[in-house]
Amino acid sequence: MLFAFSIAPAGLATDSVSDIVADAVRVVRESGLPNETTSMFTTIESETWDEGMDVIKRAVEAVQARAPRVSLVLKADIRPGYSGQMQSKVDRVESVLGEE
Repeated sequence: MLFAFSIAPAGLATDSVSDIVADAVRVVRESGLPNETTSMFTTIESETWDEGMDVIKRAVEAVQARAPRVSLVLKADIRPGYSGQMQSKVDRVESVLGEE
């Protein structure tokens, strides 16, 4: 299962939130799940719904510890029995593009 999510602190006196967002990314990386962080989202791949949602919950809690309000955007590709899809999906698109 793939989970793409964005966690953003709100209600702060500053627009600079990178240090708080880094707390969430740290939780993700320490989880040991395959992950990728881009400018807008973090993607993780887990074997189960509970495993993925646990990491997301802990990442939200890390941000919540430092901000009075938290925004979460979440997208999931729930496809039991498949693994390695975080890279495989990209590889399939690149393969098509390479054929053009």
